[in-house]
Amino acid sequence: MTTSSTQLVTAWTGWAKLLFRFSCIYILLYMSPLGWLGDIPGLNLLGDYYGRVEDWLVRLSNEYIFHIKDVLVPLNGSGDTSYGYAQLCFFLSVACLGTIIWTIIDRRTNYNTAYYWLLVLVCYYIAMVALRYGIIKLFGFQMVFPPLSALATPLGDLLPMRFAWYFIGYSTPYQFFSGAVEVVAGVLLLFRRTSTLGAFVAASVFLNVMMMNLCYDIPVKIFSIHLFLLSNFLLIGDAKRLLNFFVFNKPTQAAPRLVLSKKWMKRSQLALKIAFVLLFFVLPISQFFSSSDQGPAPKKLATGFFTVDQFQGTPVDSLRWKDVVFEANNSGSILTADTLFRQRYRRGYFSYKLDSAAHTIAFKKFATDTTALFTMAYTMPDTNQIQLRGKIRNDSVVIGLKRQNRHFQLAERQFHWLSEANR
Repeated sequence: MTTSSTQLVTAWTGWAKLLFRFSCIYILLYMSPLGWLGDIPGLNLLGDYYGRVEDWLVRLSNEYIFHIKDVLVPLNGSGDTSYGYAQLCFFLSVACLGTIIWTIIDRRTNYNTAYYWLLVLVCYYIAMVALRYGIIKLFGFQMVFPPLSALATPLGDLLPMRFAWYFIGYSTPYQFFSGAVEVVAGVLLLFRRTSTLGAFVAASVFLNVMMMNLCYDIPVKIFSIHLFLLSNFLLIGDAKRLLNFFVFNKPTQAAPRLVLSKKWMKRSQLALKIAFVLLFFVLPISQFFSSSDQGPAPKKLATGFFTVDQFQGTPVDSLRWKDVVFEANNSGSILTADTLFRQRYRRGYFSYKLDSAAHTIAFKKFATDTTALFTMAYTMPDTNQIQLRGKIRNDSVVIGLKRQNRHFQLAERQFHWLSEANR
């Protein structure tokens, strides 16, 4: 990481010192470096205690000060829950209070060294995030191609986030390109000579991610905004040099660099960099792939789109099944308003477990559920017909399914160099 031109200044202005104090406290709270220890074997207990203390403070401050919501919804994969906003308010409040206290007790004229190491920390944080998200995009794991259930859902029923998700997942090359740019940004940030270029690439990448989250209501807005701002934070110190070069067409000097004069310093730096890559890049990726490999796939009943040509037993017309989709894995969806299933986009989603010996199929709301919603006996006269018999709630039902060869043009992944007209 290069030092900035600010580091040539022996005395900082009052505003510069105030901004640094606030930024330093807030950035450290947001990135939670101690929380990273949770990924390191042997030190994960310390990271766990740090997370518990932070969680307690966030909930306590929300209860007595912020009142975002009486009961906070955990982050659960999204940073835009009520807990995420309570956490944001807590970080801002502590940063403001800490800045006041720091200003009162500290009389130093500059923070050159502290600023340099804060830049290094932010640089590695952005690199870690960019590499993680970039790699899973390279393998097409973040966004998926629209499954049959999505293709059978009217476009107007999809929410903006799901629409955007399928837009990217539809094209494997585009998703690969998006991931490759993120990986390039992460790799460039790991080396001092290319860190400024890496910050430029990262800022461009996360600007696009931030705008997509904001415009398509994707619930990772807080996180993506921070990634964009932190990427630009890496460029602030070099703002004058960069403006002279790119905007004002003026000569500018190279940024000064931290020179490690002793061999043990250089070796320590290399060792720490290797340890960082192993712990925060290689290890998580290997864990991801190992968790994805769950052994032989369970037995499937069928794959495809089935119309319901027989439905006997239920007295409520709104609970009747109109069509059934069996996905390539052990999941599917039903065109029904029955809330017994996981309702999404006017379809009831389910997972199932097949017992081919007993000829029974157990329907579950989620794949991880240990208890089935109901179990039905099945017969298959041929590959195009399925008959289900059993009880749903207390009603004995008989359901006849017939395969329909639905033709979805979107599933063809069409591409034309020559297009005579808009289609």
